[in-house]
Amino acid sequence: LLNVRSQPDGSTLQIAADLERELASLRRELPPDMKLAFFYDQSLLVRESVGSVWEAVGFGLLLSIAILYAFLRSWGTTLVATVVIPVTVLVTLVAMNVAGMTFNLMTLGGIAAAIGLVVDDAIVVVEAIYTKMGEGRARALAVEEAIGEIFAPLFGSTLTPVVVFIPLAFLDGLTGVFFRALAMTMVVSLLTSLVLAVTLTPTLAAWFIRVPAGAAVPHDGAENTPKRGDFLGSRTRLYEAAMGAALRRPWTTVALSLGILALGGGLYGQLDSDFLPTMDEGAFVIDYVAPPGTSLSETSRQLGEAEKILLTMPEVESYSRRTGARLALAIAEPNTGDFLVKLKTSRERPTEDVIADLRAHFNAAVPGIEWEFPGILGDLIGDLMWAPSPIEVKLVSTDTALLREKAPLVEAVLKEVPGVVDTFDGLVEAGPSIELHVRGEDAARFGLDADAVGRQVGTALLGEEASSVLEGDRVVAIRVRVDPTRVDRIASLEELPLRAPDGRLVLLRQVADVHEVPGQLELRREDLRQNVAVTARLEHRSLGSAMDEIKQRLAREAPVPAAMLEYGGLYEQQQESFRNLLIVLFAAIFLVFTVLLFEFRSFQEPCAILFGAVLSLFGSVAALWLTGTSLNVISFLGAIIGVGIVAKNGILMLDLVDHLRADGLPLAEAVIRSGRRRLRPVLMTSMAGALGMLPLAVGIGAGADMLRPLAIAVIGALLFSDMLALVATPTVYYLMKRGRAA
Repeated sequence: LLNVRSQPDGSTLQIAADLERELASLRRELPPDMKLAFFYDQSLLVRESVGSVWEAVGFGLLLSIAILYAFLRSWGTTLVATVVIPVTVLVTLVAMNVAGMTFNLMTLGGIAAAIGLVVDDAIVVVEAIYTKMGEGRARALAVEEAIGEIFAPLFGSTLTPVVVFIPLAFLDGLTGVFFRALAMTMVVSLLTSLVLAVTLTPTLAAWFIRVPAGAAVPHDGAENTPKRGDFLGSRTRLYEAAMGAALRRPWTTVALSLGILALGGGLYGQLDSDFLPTMDEGAFVIDYVAPPGTSLSETSRQLGEAEKILLTMPEVESYSRRTGARLALAIAEPNTGDFLVKLKTSRERPTEDVIADLRAHFNAAVPGIEWEFPGILGDLIGDLMWAPSPIEVKLVSTDTALLREKAPLVEAVLKEVPGVVDTFDGLVEAGPSIELHVRGEDAARFGLDADAVGRQVGTALLGEEASSVLEGDRVVAIRVRVDPTRVDRIASLEELPLRAPDGRLVLLRQVADVHEVPGQLELRREDLRQNVAVTARLEHRSLGSAMDEIKQRLAREAPVPAAMLEYGGLYEQQQESFRNLLIVLFAAIFLVFTVLLFEFRSFQEPCAILFGAVLSLFGSVAALWLTGTSLNVISFLGAIIGVGIVAKNGILMLDLVDHLRADGLPLAEAVIRSGRRRLRPVLMTSMAGALGMLPLAVGIGAGADMLRPLAIAVIGALLFSDMLALVATPTVYYLMKRGRAA
């Protein structure tokens, strides 16, 4: 069995293709009765995942086109806006090629997530041109005035979500690797869409945009309110009524917004949490550890029973077994190894259910072996991060006897927690060993000491290199040792002759006592501190809820002092990633605020826009809660992206207020008319962005589970909180402006 892994900068698909070509040439040289074929090919999963994401890209594009036509009712206008999408994707692919990036779930996920967002700039430009033409201006003049009016807010609103991704470049570890690829593709896509929106889109608009007779075109004046009966008109009147009520009682509106944020905090506490989304790969690993000291042949005999169970499982297509070797990076012992199990694509049960069934059968048939059933991706990530288990309770002490006593007690607590499986107390005993206790006085009588005795016994048992011989182009060492049959028993070893300095022969039993020790605890140290790690895995339960219950049980039942306890594994990685992403969130908010300060040159607009943007966190949390999606590093990133998008829409909402006030309108009226004027492009961009991510949120296809939490979090920010921000942002702005005027 040949195991091949790609380098970090290698392409799985390219390596698989190269291997297939090499195997095809090798098959011609093999005997006719020998079969050579791929057993497990991860490139198949990668290829299916890439295909699924491309399907999501195409479907998202169609949904975005449908939204544009539903609002504008013009195929020419829709064509002008949507032509930006394929051009942006092509430019992004060129940038990926220049940067040496490959197609993977994160890069393609960035493109798929950006589909609904890259059209935003084009929508704003097209809508502005459409409105100017509806007001009776000539085509060229309408384009010129629209670009002049919209360029500043368009630039700021595009730069706002872009700066959200800047802190992601400074993340390290696994989250940094994941998010840098996704962030780069989204940044390139958004910046490209901005350039195209102010160059290509106006050019195409001058050719193709036609305003149908009788079309409802929003104006700044109250007398030009859209006609009754149309979708946008009813929403506009509803928005005007809501804004009027909010501005009459602004402090009540702010209090309600803060209450919604508090509700979001309560929902946040109800979310399950994991490190990464679960992903059905159609294959998994079975790690096993037989009792210490078990020989290779005995381990193999016991595993024969496990193989019989695997053969009875209808979902199993094939499997391979390693004994005395493993997929992980560490050296394996004769009593350890792993299975690699491949499932049929036509199976009825998901992988997690198959694993649960196998776990029960294995523990019943071969109870003396410790079993673990990680997924392939999870097993690889655990090996790379030196956190092989989701749950790891570390007992830190210099007292080995205390560790031996307390570790089984902690494991017993873990076994009582529902959903916790594959527990292991962390006590790894070495195989039987032989100890020599040299009697100093007796050895000195013959002129020997402990070092001399140990050196001669070591030579007898392990041999000593005496010379070498050349075989072909290799130098082979020649070791001299005692005939193994002469020292295969303790009694025979006691009769081993030793040579004293004066040439006399002395038997080992005359100078030393020989004892057989059944086993010793293998010592594990971390930061020079001795510890034992009690580990476990999960079945049909989230990591966060399981760890919360484990901590409560350990604190309540207190089998060990709290000072001895530390928590590692993937839980530690999850907590560290969440802390880093929280820093990224605050850094993103600061950068957005800085961009807004440069654009508006005052504090009122940035504070109001950020207040509305923070409300997007409620939408992300609510969407995760409603769909039963766990909070993980991918959904956390989606919430951060949502903040940037909602802030982008806030810029458009307040863009016209100063212009209207310069025309002599009161503050409240200017705020309402600015919001009404920008309502259509904001609704269009929000719905296009949400529907563009809908295929990812549904999670259909191989590999879609990895990106589903991100899409759900962004859609929640757009559909839930964007509607709140449409009222909250202008209200906070009104309060701040009114207070300053007073």
